[in-house]
Amino acid sequence: MRVIVVRHHAEDSPGFIGAAFEARGAAITTHLFPEHGPLPAIDSADHLVVLGAIPSVYDDGPARAWIAEELAWLRRADEARVPVLGICFGAQSLCAALGGRVVAAARKEVGWTVIDSYDPDLIPVGPWLQFHGDKCLPSPRAKILARNAIGVQAFSVGRHLAVQFHPEVDGAQLRTWMDAGARAEAERAGQDPDQFLAETLVQEPAARARADQLVAAALLLARGDDPPEPPAVLARGDTVPAGGHPRAPHGPEPPAVLDEQSSAVLDGSDDLAEQ
Repeated sequence: MRVIVVRHHAEDSPGFIGAAFEARGAAITTHLFPEHGPLPAIDSADHLVVLGAIPSVYDDGPARAWIAEELAWLRRADEARVPVLGICFGAQSLCAALGGRVVAAARKEVGWTVIDSYDPDLIPVGPWLQFHGDKCLPSPRAKILARNAIGVQAFSVGRHLAVQFHPEVDGAQLRTWMDAGARAEAERAGQDPDQFLAETLVQEPAARARADQLVAAALLLARGDDPPEPPAVLARGDTVPAGGHPRAPHGPEPPAVLDEQSSAVLDGSDDLAEQ
């Protein structure tokens, strides 16, 4: 199995996710985009992994050109039926490429959090490492697999799996992020960077196991096996039907989140690395 990992910053690595693929016999190659040139040919991989990035998917600044290129590449992967595992920004890119939207979340989410999973055997409840300020509004094609008060935390679209959190990160990688500027970002989000790092080191054995379980789920979906249908408890604004308006709620009233219109105009990239 050939797995290509797309990273957007030199500080990033596939970490626990790469190790889980390698444990299943995969040959891993990484591509630093856009710094190292155009994205790889779709047919050179059996599975694609897209990692985090500082810009927001809806960024209209200097990053706009390479983001547009990446979205087009993901649409080609979908057409070619090459499965994608999207992580944080990678999940948001997959969401936007396949008919959904990405907007600013009600608040920044940084630190270790537990999520509500509709199938813990497929998507463990965590805790998972979070470092983001945006949220996904997946298309009607998507199946929501996990969420929390901030928004969708995991979804599938066809053979693809997208997660908002960071299953790949170990203590060494988080320390590298901190040294590259994430320490100040964590503080602005209300985290004590040293405690955050200490907890990440403590979580490493369990985080490795959860990442392995997540890769198993990604490979299950890649075979075309549908995940179980989740209960209808999605928050208004968490999916985007063809008409562009969020679905009405079908279950109990969820925790309050920003509505689609107001959150769309916020700058989700302010003072936070969308790692």
